[in-house]
Amino acid sequence: MFEGDAQRHQAGAGASTDVLIIGAGLAGLFLALKLAPRPCTVISPAPLGQASSSAWAQGGLAAALDPKDSPAQHAADTVAAGAGLVDPVIARLIAEDGPRRVRDLVSLGVPFDRTPDGQLALSLEAAHSFPRVARVSGDLAGKAIMDALVAAVGAASHITLIEGARAPNLLQDANGRIAGALLRGPDGAVYPVTAGETVMCTGGSGGLFQVTTNPREALGEAIAMAHQAGALLADIEFVQFHPTGIDIGRDPAPLATEALRGEGATLHNADGRAFMADYHPQAELAPRDEVARAIHSERAAGRGAFLDCRRAIGEAFPHHFPTVFAACMSAGIDPRTMMIPVAPAAHYHMGGIVSDIWGRTTLEGLSVCGECSATGAHGANRLASNSLLEAVVFAERIARRIGGSSLKAPRLSEAALPPRLDPGALLSLRESMSANCGVVRDAAGLERLLDLISGLEPAAPGAPELVSARLIASAALARRESRGGHFRSDFPATGAPERQFLFSPPREVIAR
Repeated sequence: MFEGDAQRHQAGAGASTDVLIIGAGLAGLFLALKLAPRPCTVISPAPLGQASSSAWAQGGLAAALDPKDSPAQHAADTVAAGAGLVDPVIARLIAEDGPRRVRDLVSLGVPFDRTPDGQLALSLEAAHSFPRVARVSGDLAGKAIMDALVAAVGAASHITLIEGARAPNLLQDANGRIAGALLRGPDGAVYPVTAGETVMCTGGSGGLFQVTTNPREALGEAIAMAHQAGALLADIEFVQFHPTGIDIGRDPAPLATEALRGEGATLHNADGRAFMADYHPQAELAPRDEVARAIHSERAAGRGAFLDCRRAIGEAFPHHFPTVFAACMSAGIDPRTMMIPVAPAAHYHMGGIVSDIWGRTTLEGLSVCGECSATGAHGANRLASNSLLEAVVFAERIARRIGGSSLKAPRLSEAALPPRLDPGALLSLRESMSANCGVVRDAAGLERLLDLISGLEPAAPGAPELVSARLIASAALARRESRGGHFRSDFPATGAPERQFLFSPPREVIAR
């Protein structure tokens, strides 16, 4: 598959590495490349470049690259979208670093779209003041970025790859310092890999929901593992539902990128009426949570929801948005002449493992990067295309912090593999998460979900799927207001802007 120098092997008992990177999406691979020449090991649960949410990202990477734009304005848009919970320091940090990281990706061979005069072509997405989303072939940004990173990793001699393995539990020494992870190989063998620094880059939790745009394997394992090891978590109740999952009965649901609405596509109900102006003055370019709730309301009222791209995109669809076009055509929908049925789908987890501005968690020896982190960049509602930006910015900062530091793998305490849910139990959990902890929530539904989780626990005590689902549901029940991606029909008003932090042990929700 590769002609480069990266080492690919199946680690065995007693394996050790300077830096262990759990996850091989954008955050993990960009971090590994930035660590050069420091040796590191990357754990990928699938062949490199496959089963990664990063590769499925359609919109692109947001950065203030237009001469009329500025990092200050990008940061202001980020803060505004986050509904009062974005850390303005972090928003400014990622906005100011964004253009440099885009140039890094260009140097790695990412073929971002260009204007006729050779400048980067920038798209407008919801809640952005300026076009600032660098994309590839309309909706192929994630795939193109991952292809470039996979090629670079394959040629990097300082990176060891372990493919087809999962890391279901963290290792700790007698003092609680993170010391690596237990791995389960494709043959089922279990073995430890010790490390001087462990970095969680495992993605999100969309697979806990019945309707999601994420890989089904994205079950929130990182937050469950970190929580049980004693790490501080935050913002766990804030799950972003992408408004326009393509509603064709597939799991995961294909995505109709927000860039379509940026190009002028409109949302209509089954009667053909454009409805977004009824819900928000920005109509189709309202923040994602507003659009998702509007679509949810139309569907709940029996009117359905459809994305009309016929006039805005029309005959250019196959070339400008090939991924969306292919998904629609495979279901017998020609978006050049037909409207696309859409539904909100779990898409991005704004909450996760708390980190500082250098990616450090509250546990010594553990760093975090990407969707499983809680840096303060997203608040209650992530600004479109800021996820890839946050991943590369923090990956570079982690690499800069630990690249030349002295790392030594500590001695281990005992660790065991957690149980897993059987397929039937996981299906029940996913159905209940979507029904009771979805776009619109209330106390009765959240309590039903928590009861279901309690009923499933005796057969699989400590299963990471149950731990992460309980954390999300409990935090959603504790937040008795509506804010950003968290909407409580029994508490529709917005209260004071307070973040919720979850400590372990004891497992409790604390507002600050």
